[in-house]
Amino acid sequence: MTLVIRERRHQQALRLSLPQRNPPSLSSSSSTSPRTPSHPHASLSLSGSSSSSSSVVVSLSDLEKLAVLGHGNGGIVYKVRHKKSHCLYALKVIRSNTIIGINGIPNHVEAEILKKMDSPYVVKCHAVFDNGSCSDNGVSFVMEYMGGGSLYDILKHHRTLSEDVISEVAKRVLEGLNYLHAMHVVHRDIKPSNLLVNDKGEVKIADFGVSHVVVEEKEKESNGGGGDYDLHHYGNAGTCAYMSPERIDPETWRGGGGGEKNKNNGGDDFAGDVWSVGVVVLECLLGHFPLIGAEQRPDWATLMCAICFGEKVEMPETASPPFKSFVLRCLEKDWRKRATVKELLQHPFVNRGGCCNFSRKRLGDYVVLQG
Repeated sequence: MTLVIRERRHQQALRLSLPQRNPPSLSSSSSTSPRTPSHPHASLSLSGSSSSSSSVVVSLSDLEKLAVLGHGNGGIVYKVRHKKSHCLYALKVIRSNTIIGINGIPNHVEAEILKKMDSPYVVKCHAVFDNGSCSDNGVSFVMEYMGGGSLYDILKHHRTLSEDVISEVAKRVLEGLNYLHAMHVVHRDIKPSNLLVNDKGEVKIADFGVSHVVVEEKEKESNGGGGDYDLHHYGNAGTCAYMSPERIDPETWRGGGGGEKNKNNGGDDFAGDVWSVGVVVLECLLGHFPLIGAEQRPDWATLMCAICFGEKVEMPETASPPFKSFVLRCLEKDWRKRATVKELLQHPFVNRGGCCNFSRKRLGDYVVLQG
């Protein structure tokens, strides 16, 4: 039987702003984004005007629940359908305080980041609602529905992927990170379960619950120094298995020195996302988490030793030279030697060609559509 979301008296579209010390690149992007409607129950048209008026989500009562897609991190994700247009969405409900979210990071930071995002490589957010003073007080995100589930689901079903498919995945993730980093947003939790797949087999980055806006040093100074939204205030938020050495053990791995890549307390904040991409890519070929043995227990101590002090990653014998080169450029322990996203977008592994090779397997061939 279909469950219908109840109308809530205090429910309204969320209007929140990041502190004034936002980097200009994020704040200025709002000039190209639709303005928040003044009506208290209006939907935030966060992703442009492509949707018809009949499918705009004005209130959560416009939606009916169809299924539970997942749990975790203090919230739940539902598959929902718009009652009038029958459009499908994913409804992410965070049942926590509206100010402080998971890992002590404000939920409104995620909301504010999502409001600025408009990229084919990032899961689209259609509306954000404050749940008000209800028993499940928190924030609700009306998101693009990704019918293919996540990369984690695909790996669980198929275990491994071919290099052609991994190349396709890697390129889309890098394109998404290139967009985010240009907006001064660091994702900080790239992993298979946060890489969602639509029914066309297109990968998009999701879940900005531990993401942060990087504030340039000159902007910190003009606003009286660093503050609560400085990235390093939340250094260990995220999934530790996919963290880079400088995030797990900053004293050892952040290092000193100067230069363009060394603006923020001796480290490049964006480099951690590149490390995570390397771990995901290698996992897709091996069929298990690659930095420890398949039989090892992934506890904190084991992961810390493997990530920060483990020997150079051993590649499968079957891996091609471009694959090995790509992964090693990602998994360089010294962030100063690690490839950047822009450099990796030019790497031969993600530019394999074969667009006219109709026998080439694609990620869409692996997708098992969600019920």
